[in-house]
Amino acid sequence: MKKMRAFLIGVFTVFCGSTVAKAQDIYLSIPENNIFNRSEVNSVPTRVMTNANRTNWDYAFLGLLPTAPTFTSVSGPTFTHSSSSSTLPSSTLLWQLESMGGQLPYTGLTGYLPGFQSFSTSAIRWFEPPSLSIGGGFNRGNINFTFKIPASQFTANAFRAGNYSMDITQNYNDFTPHNFKTILVIPSSIRWVTNSLTKYFEISSLNDYRNTGTRVFTLDNTEIAHTVDFNFWAKAAATTVQFTSSKGVPGTRNIASIKLGSNGSALTTKALSADFQNFSAANLSVVAGNRNSFIPELYVSAEDFKNFFFEAGTYTFELNLNARSTDNSINSLQNTAVQLKVLPLSEITIPSSGRNVNFNFNTAAQYTDGQSQMIPNQIMLSNNENFELYVKSDENYFKKGGLQTNINSNILQIGVDGSSVNVPLSKTPQKILFNGTPVLDKGLNVRYTIPPAGAQSLVGKENTTYSINVYYSFTAI
Repeated sequence: MKKMRAFLIGVFTVFCGSTVAKAQDIYLSIPENNIFNRSEVNSVPTRVMTNANRTNWDYAFLGLLPTAPTFTSVSGPTFTHSSSSSTLPSSTLLWQLESMGGQLPYTGLTGYLPGFQSFSTSAIRWFEPPSLSIGGGFNRGNINFTFKIPASQFTANAFRAGNYSMDITQNYNDFTPHNFKTILVIPSSIRWVTNSLTKYFEISSLNDYRNTGTRVFTLDNTEIAHTVDFNFWAKAAATTVQFTSSKGVPGTRNIASIKLGSNGSALTTKALSADFQNFSAANLSVVAGNRNSFIPELYVSAEDFKNFFFEAGTYTFELNLNARSTDNSINSLQNTAVQLKVLPLSEITIPSSGRNVNFNFNTAAQYTDGQSQMIPNQIMLSNNENFELYVKSDENYFKKGGLQTNINSNILQIGVDGSSVNVPLSKTPQKILFNGTPVLDKGLNVRYTIPPAGAQSLVGKENTTYSINVYYSFTAI
């Protein structure tokens, strides 16, 4: 068998079958670029029939009534898919006569060439012969047509991989073949149209860790062009999230603390792992326009977010995504690098009930022995770095009615519960908590002491109120 091939201008390939043993079927291969980009397809001149003998049109009644050449679909009004119930409307494919024996037929005496048309179950004229036989005929040889598929058809219809065919008959017996199939060949393909190659998230508030709901990180819209049904598979590139603290110290987190799902019903929600999993809630079918889009999301429970992603630094991992056909014959891979940056965050709050610490000296024992108070949960600490806690006063002396006195601030010593360190208060910051680890809303019991020596220095002072302001601060380590 002899097979002839003609190539379209960049976008459309036409394959013609044998002309000896069977009808010459017309194969029109539609490139995936045109399908996915929704761009018009235009063919080069393509042989549809041959004419070895004739040079004139058929005329009846003394050569006054021409018989127009026609195409008629004998298989119905649509192109039918070879292995599914999918169809394409006849308007998908347009055609027009290009030449007969190397040039267009004569158009004298009102003969004319119709514009681009589509097949129909009714006879469609592909040339309008002159009204009189003396108007001219045509050359022997190949009868060529040009084909096109308008861009709008790629938006309006679903092009499923495989062959769509329509059976055509024509009415001139001297033109061969008399019957043939026109077949649209759709390739099997999957292609990522849009998807983020990198995704960056930043945490800049402690309130993100106080929320009780699941933390949601929305990835960009994912759009996948395809001519086959597919499933969305995903995995992490490793079993761990890589972590680098704000001080450059490396670490890891378990990737399973992060789940993948979608905004909507396209994907099921599952914990990530280093093995591919099918996240599709159902097969993603070929639809009109040949594109499926959805928005993947990452989820971390409130508890895991506080426990594993609180420390200041950068958390990174890579998502390996795979759009895989349901029969596993083809797939298309895409990777997304995810980075979560947690800024250094710290906060010290003192509840209103603990803002004033009062020492009353009313008895001799209080002057002799001194006094000590433990204020429960006076300070609420939040810090996502290793830290040290310092205390200082605004002045080196207590004040009376806003005026400085000669009572030194160092008569007051301050420490925290669980530590033996008590530091004398001064304008110079003094460390009261060493090597603190990241904490969120941790209550500290603060110990205030005026030791015997300090208390005895108050003997003889005016009976009134003396005050001083105390400040607490962090230093990251």
